[in-house]
Amino acid sequence: MSDNGVGTTGSGLDRLASVNLNLLVPLLALLEERSVTRAAERVGLSQPAMSHALSRMRRLLGDDLVVRQGNSVALTPRAMELITPLRATLQQAAAVVDFPGFDPATDRRVITIALTTSTAFVLGARLGRLVAERAPNATLRLRTITVPTESTFTEHGVDVVLVSEAFSSPHPRERLYDDRCVVVASADTPPEQSALELLTTQPHVVVDTERRVFPYSVLDEKGVPYRVGQLVSDFLLVPYLVGRAGGVALLRFRVAAEMRTLVELRIEELPFRLPGLGIDMVWNPHLGDHRFIAWLRQLLFDAARP
Repeated sequence: MSDNGVGTTGSGLDRLASVNLNLLVPLLALLEERSVTRAAERVGLSQPAMSHALSRMRRLLGDDLVVRQGNSVALTPRAMELITPLRATLQQAAAVVDFPGFDPATDRRVITIALTTSTAFVLGARLGRLVAERAPNATLRLRTITVPTESTFTEHGVDVVLVSEAFSSPHPRERLYDDRCVVVASADTPPEQSALELLTTQPHVVVDTERRVFPYSVLDEKGVPYRVGQLVSDFLLVPYLVGRAGGVALLRFRVAAEMRTLVELRIEELPFRLPGLGIDMVWNPHLGDHRFIAWLRQLLFDAARP
């Protein structure tokens, strides 16, 4: 009996004694990964053990949590509601236990970075090399995205999202590196042609999308005539096709410079200035491991250094 005369027997806290709290860590991993296999790898369980834990979680919560939809897995509405409070609870529990801070030499976590395919093309190899050198027991996961949504910043175990300044974010952002738009042409185009002449005489290879590609709206505003010769759905095919089949394209400089190591390309500056095309870091707002954030932030800056 408490001092105010109200008994605590049967309270929510008392009932926790009958619950296996060890299920909460794999539960969060499952909700963030949306995969029994990846969740098992993340928490160090075998897949059968993870499947057994999922069955126990379903009985405990009275909900399926994850359901099969074709070839993918989706979370139930109840599972979606659980992610944020469960993550916060486990972070508070870790603070109470006072585990040692992040140690890159021994940490075995999965480091998840969401980014576009083109940004992964620029940074992916460097990130992989730096993680292997500085955190040899960790796993780097690059999760490619197209247009970020609100859930991109908080789901699938994402630690940080690398997003173009052209896209909005509901969370604070910090510039990782600046980029600019350049004219990319085949190496066998007439060398005496200027960038403007390349734009007006060579057929353009353009990303096929419902959303107007930013540099072309500027060309239209400035009255620069051009002809689209090829439409492709994959952004990274653009410089490859230009280099191998000819034509011209408008591209980020860092992407063009990286592609030039694989295929011959001519890179020219635009004949007029355009707004920047910088890449920003947006951290998962629920990520509370500040030592890990500081370490990964520096690693990203090192990877982005030209």
